[in-house]
Amino acid sequence: QVQLVESGGGSVQAGGSLRLSCTASGDTYSSYCMGWFRQAPGKEREGVAVIDIYGSTIYADSVKGRFTISKDNAKNTLYLQMDSLKPEDTAMYYCARGRGSICFTLHASSFGYWGQGTQVTVSS
Repeated sequence: QVQLVESGGGSVQAGGSLRLSCTASGDTYSSYCMGWFRQAPGKEREGVAVIDIYGSTIYADSVKGRFTISKDNAKNTLYLQMDSLKPEDTAMYYCARGRGSICFTLHASSFGYWGQGTQVTVSS
């Protein structure tokens, strides 16, 4: 059973920074594509950033240059450094494990395991 637990969310003013973390059970980060997704009220879940076993990354256009995804395989931890936050970044953020080792897409359908989420609120 794969368990993903997110932390690090909170409230911040526009222009501020937050770092999200996701810890996982098992040999997850060295074997699978991992990603961050977000969902705002009334909107569909969208891919934010993904990273594969080789460290290759894909970012949504809306966060390029502001967010950085990384991982520490030894600690079984995935990170999302979020800088220059905007009110439109407000959402519940989810960590997810992909179905394979390589990340080809930001589509949620390619990810099979999900955490419970951590709320990020950015005020103007």
